[in-house]
Amino acid sequence: MIRRPAVAGSFYPAGESALRSEIETLTGGHRIPPAPPPRALLVPHAGYVYSGRIAARTYLSGGLPDRFIVLGPNHTGEGEPIAVQSEGAWRTPLGDAPIDAPLAAAILSEAGAARVDAAAHRREHSIEVQVPFLQHLAPGCRFVPICVGTHRLDALLDLGRGLARAIASAETPVTLVLSSDMTHYEAADVAQRRDRPALERILAIDPEGLLRVVREERITMCGVAPAVAGLEAARRLGAAAAHLVEYGHSGQTNGDTTSVVAYAGVAVP
Repeated sequence: MIRRPAVAGSFYPAGESALRSEIETLTGGHRIPPAPPPRALLVPHAGYVYSGRIAARTYLSGGLPDRFIVLGPNHTGEGEPIAVQSEGAWRTPLGDAPIDAPLAAAILSEAGAARVDAAAHRREHSIEVQVPFLQHLAPGCRFVPICVGTHRLDALLDLGRGLARAIASAETPVTLVLSSDMTHYEAADVAQRRDRPALERILAIDPEGLLRVVREERITMCGVAPAVAGLEAARRLGAAAAHLVEYGHSGQTNGDTTSVVAYAGVAVP
């Protein structure tokens, strides 16, 4: 099964040469350093013109393996609450990125609420925009896409525990990519103030605290659900703290600081 691109030509260039050129510009031509891969990365998923630089810096903040699990929120409301594509590939202008079928099978076995489902992925952009970065920076990589459409804490922690078991049983390293933007459509200074407590919980590897503060403070972090599940997995795998790679917002690109979307890149070693 080939999942075809839904946002090529809008969130990122639709042509191979233009896309490679844009990623080269965003990365400054740098390659992944020879360092241990992180347990997890929190990476923004807006159009590359807005959040691509922070995404690139986050991917370049450490080593990368050749296996990934990419969790994104469900913006469309379609499909299963925890939707996995378990075989085939995702097509981008850079070619076909293969699904890691053995890892997908392990996740489906360990995470009881996860289901094989294509509908949740068909029009969702949050995972798709990560794939060209992975193809460019980790050539030949395989990945498992998981679209997370539930905000139930018990379900998210259960997913995180299942992911941790699947990763722990893998024969080679696996990095979690948690796709999320931060506060939406607030003034830049307000967004930064509102995002601060959420980032504090992320850096402390506190999934329960992250969901609580996002709810209590009404922080419009669209990827809080995948972040909670991913932080639980990272915690189970031994992570104790994370570090902020960069924080920014759309106003730094378009000059409008009165209503921004904010972005954060975080690495969990």
